[in-house]
Amino acid sequence: MALVKHNNNSISDITSAGQLAQGKMTLISEQTASGSASISFTSGIDSTYPIYKFEFINIHPSTNDQFFVFNGSSDSGSNYNLTKTTTFFEAQHNESDSATQLSYRTADDIAQGTGFQRLLRNIGNGNDENASGYLYLFDPSNTTFVKHFMGVGSSYYAEDYEFNSYYAGYFNTTSAIDSIQFKMESGNMDSGIIKMYGVS
Repeated sequence: MALVKHNNNSISDITSAGQLAQGKMTLISEQTASGSASISFTSGIDSTYPIYKFEFINIHPSTNDQFFVFNGSSDSGSNYNLTKTTTFFEAQHNESDSATQLSYRTADDIAQGTGFQRLLRNIGNGNDENASGYLYLFDPSNTTFVKHFMGVGSSYYAEDYEFNSYYAGYFNTTSAIDSIQFKMESGNMDSGIIKMYGVS
């Protein structure tokens, strides 16, 4: 086995695992919801970066008990209807400590469908209720392979539950994906911020 020798500064200056080399994130775009039917990113998704990360912060629906969903486009946002296969599982726990669960949710996955994928579920519209999370999209400009995505979310449910959601899947297309849209499954996004980063 070959021995890799590092220079004096590469290891000795590291004081925690968090300082180990990671991909550099560059903020490309940021949008703020305000009674918005949807938020779309129709520029900046190209071959510049191999990975794109979307962060959704304090997503607050106008309608109670709603899902936050997304879809992709390969025609500059004219249509958000790409075929995808996905998975969705979650952990949940309520404030009274009387109910917990870890489960796969068949109602929230897609098998070769074109609909919007659920990311954050059952978000309450109470004054203090919201949801946050992130989504990674891998190599969207590649024209050889399908396009994978995965992420994690945290939701404050309308009945005082924490939902920790895990979602993943792939867009079953070899066409380049150039646009992404987020919205509530029903009603508007009353408030919230969505950021898009390129990861080098």
